[in-house]
Amino acid sequence: MSDPRSWDLSKTALLTIDLQNDFIHPEGAYGRAGQTAESIAALPERVAPLVKALRAKGGQYISAQFTLVPGPDGEPLIAPHLKELRPFLGKGDFEPGGWGHTVVDTLKPADFVIEKVAYSAFYQTRLEYIMRAMGIEHLIVGGIVTNGGVASTLRDAHLRNIETVMLTDGCGAFRGDVHDATILSLATVTKQMTCAEALDWLEGAA
Repeated sequence: MSDPRSWDLSKTALLTIDLQNDFIHPEGAYGRAGQTAESIAALPERVAPLVKALRAKGGQYISAQFTLVPGPDGEPLIAPHLKELRPFLGKGDFEPGGWGHTVVDTLKPADFVIEKVAYSAFYQTRLEYIMRAMGIEHLIVGGIVTNGGVASTLRDAHLRNIETVMLTDGCGAFRGDVHDATILSLATVTKQMTCAEALDWLEGAA
């Protein structure tokens, strides 16, 4: 893995995973169900300065957003394992074009939005098409949850020889021990920085 400080930032994108109203806002699907965590709620404010700094260097911001596709009756198509884990999910939640599906206000607007139906932002999405079209070669990744969408996306990037930086405090999980264990396990497939370290890098780059 190359030193990120050698990257061309105009060929770099910041990719956030699932920082959406339905996950984070108190009136979103998870907030209404009491499924919240302070570590997750704090992420948008921590990541937003990096979006601004990277854009100033010619980079892009991509928001990957978990999506529940509505069926013919409006009820979402939900995988059985997810329905078991999150029985509170229902009609309108994470629906494309809806308020809950949208990236949180702190991070709006994204340069590109990726709808995803599984953990990874690469699986059956247009992410790779956008990267090729925009000449993006590197990704800075944060979001939720560390052990789910973030980890799956980073591993899929590694399989595609796409170099990444994981924002260690720019992602979060519902349990701190799970978050920490995932960071440790991903050290062989991605470079890692705190948001403060990444901001110093981006602002100091030529």
